[in-house]
Amino acid sequence: FIEGATMNKHNGKYYLQYAAPGTEFSGYADGVVVGDNPLGPFKAQPDPLSYKPGGFARGAGHGATFQDNYKNYWHVSTISVSVKNNFERRLGLWPTGFDKDGVMYCNTAFGDYPHYLPDGKSDHSQSRFTGWMLLNYNKPVQASSTLGNYTTNNAVDESIKTYWSAKTRNKGEWLQTDLGELSTVNAVQINYADQDAEFLGKQTNIFHQYIIYYSADGKKWSILVDKSKNTKDVPHDYVQLKQPVKARFLKLENIHMPTGKFAISGFRVFGKGSGQAPAMVEDLVVLRTEKDKRSAWIKWKPADNAYAYNIYTGTEPDKLYNCIMVHGANEYYYKAMDKLRPYYFSIEAINENGISKRTDVVKID
Repeated sequence: FIEGATMNKHNGKYYLQYAAPGTEFSGYADGVVVGDNPLGPFKAQPDPLSYKPGGFARGAGHGATFQDNYKNYWHVSTISVSVKNNFERRLGLWPTGFDKDGVMYCNTAFGDYPHYLPDGKSDHSQSRFTGWMLLNYNKPVQASSTLGNYTTNNAVDESIKTYWSAKTRNKGEWLQTDLGELSTVNAVQINYADQDAEFLGKQTNIFHQYIIYYSADGKKWSILVDKSKNTKDVPHDYVQLKQPVKARFLKLENIHMPTGKFAISGFRVFGKGSGQAPAMVEDLVVLRTEKDKRSAWIKWKPADNAYAYNIYTGTEPDKLYNCIMVHGANEYYYKAMDKLRPYYFSIEAINENGISKRTDVVKID
């Protein structure tokens, strides 16, 4: 069966969007079928419409599409957390549009990194990514205390499903991340987790309070973000700095938790490192299985100093609309193809300093 159906009309065509079961999986996605009438018949687009199986926040299913005041299209879908309950989810918002051939697309590349919002009509096939890279993926972390196996690295492993927890919710519990070098910091995102929470569902009059300090040497500290007087519920608080700062160390100090212990699933720091972007990836190979042409092994030679890769794929060489972010690996098993169609792939490498040039497009039949 299908669920979460929604429809948009564009240039005389009707785009029926839907999700299939599996909200707890990273590959949760929305598909789309297109027809000349709202009741069909419809023809399926071969690729998922909204698809985000990699990165910090994964999943892009059970959604809907709307237009903003500038007539730009956006697709809102659910992201899987599914730690405390299968249906534990968040909402993601991604730029969407229709190309010149009427193909509907959703741009989820760097879909959990900072982007600029358009202030007018925008071509959503072109990225508005700020270029601010994640500076502390799997970097050293220290904490005031750690509860059991909820270790500090869980706060910097780029997974919303894992988290670090302090032993208490007390004011003064802290988490410190080391960027490894003096870097330019433009923004931070604090993602809270639930550990020993005392209520379920929405509540009124709950809030998070914290202070973030920064330092060049780990000895002399200055305040970077002061939310000690905050009165809002901000479980995924994103703060863009008015002016970037130079820092190597950032320390998150708890002031108040609305419930449960002080727990963080992602202490994410965005900006630019001081080195070079990675070189272009070499030896991209896509091995489509003869037994089931819906699947393929994608392999490549690891790029020096890359912490992640973006794989772009689609059914036309100029329509690589789906993107998969892969961390800490040089292979990926892809399971979202139409067995009757050829597919095209390209890949780029990512580090704290920037993004490599994409490889030439590879075709598989």
